[in-house]
Amino acid sequence: MHSEKSNSQTDARQYAPATERNREPILGVLKEVLPTKGTVLEIASGTGEHATFFAPQLSHLHWQPSEMNPLLIESIRAWAIARPTPNLLAPIKLDVSIQPWPVEGAQAHQDPTSTKPTAINIPSAITAIVNVNMIHISPWESCEHLMSGAERILPKGGLLYLYGPYKRNGMHTAPSNEAFDEMLKSRNSRWGVRDLEAVCDVAQQHHLALSQVIPMPANNFSVVFHRQ
Repeated sequence: MHSEKSNSQTDARQYAPATERNREPILGVLKEVLPTKGTVLEIASGTGEHATFFAPQLSHLHWQPSEMNPLLIESIRAWAIARPTPNLLAPIKLDVSIQPWPVEGAQAHQDPTSTKPTAINIPSAITAIVNVNMIHISPWESCEHLMSGAERILPKGGLLYLYGPYKRNGMHTAPSNEAFDEMLKSRNSRWGVRDLEAVCDVAQQHHLALSQVIPMPANNFSVVFHRQ
């Protein structure tokens, strides 16, 4: 159990009901697949609930949350205040469609005498990228930008982890996913549950090799790629 600090800034915390349902299964996979050292860049961290749950249980890694929505960035900050963890870094603003990403100008243990401009400082090199529930709630171009960024940032052997619902061979894996897909498209015609094969094709174009596809509760999947 985490003890939560009482602070007026925690009023900014937002809550995503799915987080409590999926965080334990996701953590189980992350413990198996993440590298033994380095910084994990979380893309589209949402409310920050995942970050503050994962980071203390992955204390051998630094956890860098990121978001494009200012209100969610404030939520991440508030969650970090409520549940402080030494290896959880301050959230950064990152939109996958805007290149270069701010972390591309970052240096691990930056030399203070260097005159090279940097966007942020990170305590160790990025060795993994984690992205939960973004690809289906964004335009298809966001998937392409994600893969492009992972190609630029990850070292050889670096890991990209995706979580969410996917179609397999053009078919939904459950009626509930089909209904979810229809709901997403009704909200935004550019959203929707993606074909896993199409996602893997884009990944391969960016030198990301599929390593594992792991069935998860509620008809979701953990999808693991490694940088070639």
